[in-house]
Amino acid sequence: MPGWAGVFPAPRFGMAAAIDELSRKKAECNARADEHRARRDQLNLEARQWAERRAMIIDELRAKSGEAQEHRRERDGLNEAVREEKRLREEWNRQAESLAERVTELKRARTSRPGAIPVWRLKKELKELEFRHMTSSLTADAEKRLIEEMKRLQREIEAQEKELRQDPEVDKAIQEATEARAEAERHHKAVEEYALAAQREHEAMVKLYEEVDRLRREADEAQAKLLEVKAASDEAHRAHIAAIEEVRDLEKMLQAAYRQARPDVYPSDEPPSEEDIFARFKKGGKISTEDLLALQKGAH
Repeated sequence: MPGWAGVFPAPRFGMAAAIDELSRKKAECNARADEHRARRDQLNLEARQWAERRAMIIDELRAKSGEAQEHRRERDGLNEAVREEKRLREEWNRQAESLAERVTELKRARTSRPGAIPVWRLKKELKELEFRHMTSSLTADAEKRLIEEMKRLQREIEAQEKELRQDPEVDKAIQEATEARAEAERHHKAVEEYALAAQREHEAMVKLYEEVDRLRREADEAQAKLLEVKAASDEAHRAHIAAIEEVRDLEKMLQAAYRQARPDVYPSDEPPSEEDIFARFKKGGKISTEDLLALQKGAH
């Protein structure tokens, strides 16, 4: 408890003035304590708001992170399907090529009729004429004759192909080659579909992870603000406690002043209660200035 000299120079003041000065300082300390308490309570409210905002951000962050991970799993599963479809596509392409070679061998080994030009040679001649037609400068009559020859070769190829299909072995080889090419094409289409779906999942995942990064930054900012406000709240609380302790010290000094001013009235260590003062007043006792100050103190 601070000494009298720390409050006022005793020689310049009477006891009543000393009590007035102590009461004034106590009132100032009470006012400061109230201000610090109000600031602390306001800061605590702000801290709770920041804590709630951080919790909401973290909940959203976790939800989006979980959604992003789900897209990642979907993407990885689709990429695995792409790899499997590519493997099957290559397998069927190799089978289709092998069967196509088998068909060519069978066609070369067979002719539709004695003396006929093999289909493979007719196709070769047709390609040569097509190339000549595209690259050569021909007169109208020469171009007409060339086109007629190309049509004749095409008819001959189609006629022999039809006759060759009458051979069960050739027909079966052609069907198997056609089916293999269709199966390879089906797997190729599946590769494209799975790859497109995997790309969509990847883009959705990336977008969500960008949201997660943004929310993580917001959560960090909210945490920093929460710590800042809590530190200010702790400081206001310490100031409030210090002011309350100062009020208590001043109350002790006031009690000592009351005892020194009226030792006959205030013999105890505590100042008179309102009940004691009113009881003395009812009995016809005198009410001193110190009594009135005590009543005023009680009213506050």
